[in-house]
Amino acid sequence: MELLQLKYFQTVARLEHMTNAAEELKIAQPSLSKTISRLEEDIGVPLFERAHRQIKLNAFGELFLKRVDRIFMELNEGKRELLELADRNLNQITMAVTIPRVLPELLSSFLRKYPDVRFQQVMETTSSMVRHLEKAEIDFCITSVPIEGTNLVWEPLKTEEIFLLVPPNHRLAGRKKIKLYEVKDEPFISMNTGYGFRNVTDEFCLEAGFVPNIAFEGDEPGVIGELVKQGLGVAFVPAISWMYNSNPSLKRLQIERPRCERTIGLGWSKRRHLSETAKQFRAFILEYFSQISKD
Repeated sequence: MELLQLKYFQTVARLEHMTNAAEELKIAQPSLSKTISRLEEDIGVPLFERAHRQIKLNAFGELFLKRVDRIFMELNEGKRELLELADRNLNQITMAVTIPRVLPELLSSFLRKYPDVRFQQVMETTSSMVRHLEKAEIDFCITSVPIEGTNLVWEPLKTEEIFLLVPPNHRLAGRKKIKLYEVKDEPFISMNTGYGFRNVTDEFCLEAGFVPNIAFEGDEPGVIGELVKQGLGVAFVPAISWMYNSNPSLKRLQIERPRCERTIGLGWSKRRHLSETAKQFRAFILEYFSQISKD
């Protein structure tokens, strides 16, 4: 059994399509098929169900894939650990977020102290974050929904209040506080389905006795605020995002009932080797949010 065989198996298992896998691996399909067949012979059980031109991972294959994924993850982590020991590739941190508004000030503060660090950042849904962490593909994630999984850690950073944004000429614009059910018939402008903040605010609405009428979904808070300003709907806004509000004409209302709060947390995997730079960043984040909570 060779690593190349396992890499080919991993690709076929992911795509469940021999032709597409051969194209991705840049080898001839007959060669790929023979390699998979030899691997199955070595193991002693079939790994795929084959019907006509279709190929699908079977129960043996699903179990074996978990082990293969773990093998390549450990090899990758071993390589990263050796590079650190050799003083190479120390200064890159990879992270995923569902809360983009916290990043500019957070990262700029860290980079003032550690100017040589490079960040690779993506905005992901909560489920995508968990997959990346479980595969040890990223150093950290910042999310408003607690994450759970084998060897995953989620450290609460800050609990903040969530408000409702309304246009300047809205019927409730003169109020300071509302009960959430008062806007049950309003169109809502919201984050995309799957993002932590959307999950949290949908739960608030259900607690208030209604399902929100989502008129617009997006993943850019600035655009959401602009759409509210144009009178196209109302939107939830967390306290941190309101700190960076660029639309002073928008009206922020406190929600009396239900109590609307979220907890921001930092997640990472025990399986991923964290460089000294990544450990410094983790310590910095914990201290940064500790100071915010005191302000």
